[in-house]
Amino acid sequence: MSRYAPIFWLVIFLTVPLWLKDQYFLHVLIITGIFIIAAMSLNLLLGFTGQLSLGHIAFFGIGAYASSLTSVGFDVELFGVVRVVHKPWPAVAGLIIGTALAGFCGFLIGKLSFKVRGAYFIIVTLSFAEVTRLVALNWVELTQGPMAINNVPPFTVGLPGLGYVALWNKAYYYYLVLFIAILAYILIARLVGSRIGRAMVALKENESLAVSIGIDVTRYLILGAVVSAALAGAAGSLYAHYVKIIDPDVFHFMYTVTMIIMVITGGKGTLAGPIVGGLIFGFLPVAVRSFASPEVQWMIYGVFMIIIVFVLPQGIVPAVTQWIESFRSRPPNDTGPALASLATSRKED
Repeated sequence: MSRYAPIFWLVIFLTVPLWLKDQYFLHVLIITGIFIIAAMSLNLLLGFTGQLSLGHIAFFGIGAYASSLTSVGFDVELFGVVRVVHKPWPAVAGLIIGTALAGFCGFLIGKLSFKVRGAYFIIVTLSFAEVTRLVALNWVELTQGPMAINNVPPFTVGLPGLGYVALWNKAYYYYLVLFIAILAYILIARLVGSRIGRAMVALKENESLAVSIGIDVTRYLILGAVVSAALAGAAGSLYAHYVKIIDPDVFHFMYTVTMIIMVITGGKGTLAGPIVGGLIFGFLPVAVRSFASPEVQWMIYGVFMIIIVFVLPQGIVPAVTQWIESFRSRPPNDTGPALASLATSRKED
């Protein structure tokens, strides 16, 4: 039955716009889906290589700004010498460029910081996120600074006989986010299931042993960083073209914390963990907003997260998986320890 579960959930997600008529909840689901993609990208680092990035939102923001500028166009003077004028390109080109640029930045950060790793890697990623935020805030000529980049165009899709259709409708954009999320899931699943993924897991479990059998530590960690950063950049591009306005607040540290919460509570190192954690913590604020003040909302949010971490330290998905496996492995005639002890006592009598 479990092998049909992905098909079941895929059918559910594909039919959501057909039965979910409330546009607000569809909006929440779109934003949640975008951050689930970002959480899946972080899980590739945190869950499968054991490297915690506290600046992962930097790649998200780079993808958002690069995609927005590609689609809107810009006219900027570099170093007071060269003037660069860029005419607007289609939003799809912005998605590709934002993803590629975020992946390139992931390569640079990995190249610089994976030789030290541990706490040093955390410091480097956190500093990188702050640097990118300051650049977005102060390079007003390019990024508009705190005034934000407005009128970011939506994605357009070419349909036979209909020409190009702009994805203004929430249902259309939902399917675009779902399509990118499925691609990201398949990419991560194939990567983790390959020799490269097994090498990453080996580095997380026992780096010294992995090095002793010839695994190139830096090479595989950098590859993981590039793929992770690129997927985060793609999520940032989807976010920019959906909200149609982007400002330096996109680099807010709380967004990184949200991704980490989604990964940890759902189950790091599992493919479904970020999805489950993302759905829970994407809709939890919406659920408590109807009866709690903003201060109480954050308290409920934090208490719920602490309960999950203490009760299910490995995450929701590993715990549910263990429960299912233990139930299946129980013999059909297993009547429980109480009846077994009663039978033993009768024999002794």
